[in-house]
Amino acid sequence: MKNAVRMISRDGDLTVIAVDSTAIVAEAEKIHKTSAVTSAALGRLLTAASMMGAVLKGEKDSITLRISGDGPAGPVTAVSDSEGNVRGYVTNPVVEIPLNIKGKLDVAGAVGRNGTLTVMKDLGLKEPYIGQIPIVSGEIAEDITSYFAQSEQTPTVCALGVLVNPDLSIKAAGGFMIQLLPTADETTIEKTERCVADIPPVTNMITSGMTPEEICRSVLKEFDLELLDEFAPEYKCGCTRERFLRGLATLGKKDLTEIAEDTVTEITCNFCNKKYKFTPGEIRSLIRN
Repeated sequence: MKNAVRMISRDGDLTVIAVDSTAIVAEAEKIHKTSAVTSAALGRLLTAASMMGAVLKGEKDSITLRISGDGPAGPVTAVSDSEGNVRGYVTNPVVEIPLNIKGKLDVAGAVGRNGTLTVMKDLGLKEPYIGQIPIVSGEIAEDITSYFAQSEQTPTVCALGVLVNPDLSIKAAGGFMIQLLPTADETTIEKTERCVADIPPVTNMITSGMTPEEICRSVLKEFDLELLDEFAPEYKCGCTRERFLRGLATLGKKDLTEIAEDTVTEITCNFCNKKYKFTPGEIRSLIRN
C-alpha cells in the first residue's frame, strides 16, 4: 500500500509531501519499547526524515536527522534513504513526564528546548553536507521548519503528529511538508498562509481515514495539485554482520587487541536491536589485516 505521496501545484509554485507513518512508528515502538512521549518524539523525527529522504535524487543518497536537547530523552536520531525508508532510536526510550499545558504529550519537555538539530546529507560526494541550527521549540516540526529557513533558505510548512493509545501502541502517525519553490510570488504565499491557518492535527486527518493524497488536497484547498509520485516507505534497518565487522576494522591495533581478550564480542544495532557476536579469532584476523 502506498502510504506517501508527493504533489506539485499546477502552476509549479509549491510542492507538498505527505506520509501516513503509523506502521513505521508502530514498528519503532515495538523494537525500542518506547514510552508514550518518546514514541511521539521518535515518531515525529522518523516521519520528518522519511519525507526529507524521499526527495533526495541519488539512489544511494541518505539523510540523518539528530536532535540533541537538554531533555531526559537524550539525543533522538532518524536516518532515511532516498525511498523514504527510515530507521531511528532515542537514547533514553522510557521517559515519564507530565502532559504539557495543552494536555498533550510533552515532546518538547522530553527532548529539551535547548540544544541543536543537525541534518547530515550523504549525497555520494567526498564529504557529507552538514547543517546545524539551535533548537527552536523541541516540538520537532517547528525545528524542521526553522532548519529549512536558516540552512536551505526554503520557505517550509511542516506538520508532524503521533497519537499513542493507552496501551502504548500507536494509533496514528504522519505528517506533511509544504515547500515554496523559487517561482512563488506574494499571491502564492498569501494563499498558502490562508490554507494552513486553520487545519486540524494531522493525526485527526489520519484517524478519520484520509489518505496522504487527500491530506495534501485538504490542506491546500486553494491550489490545483498534480501527483508527482507515490511510494511506500517503511521502517527498515540495513545492518549486517559484515558491516559491523568493517566497523571494528577501523579501530586501532591496541583497541582490537584488548577486544580480542574477551570470550565473545557482542555488538547491538542501535536501530533494530539485533545482536551480532564475534569470536576472538575474528577480531585477531582484523589486526593481521
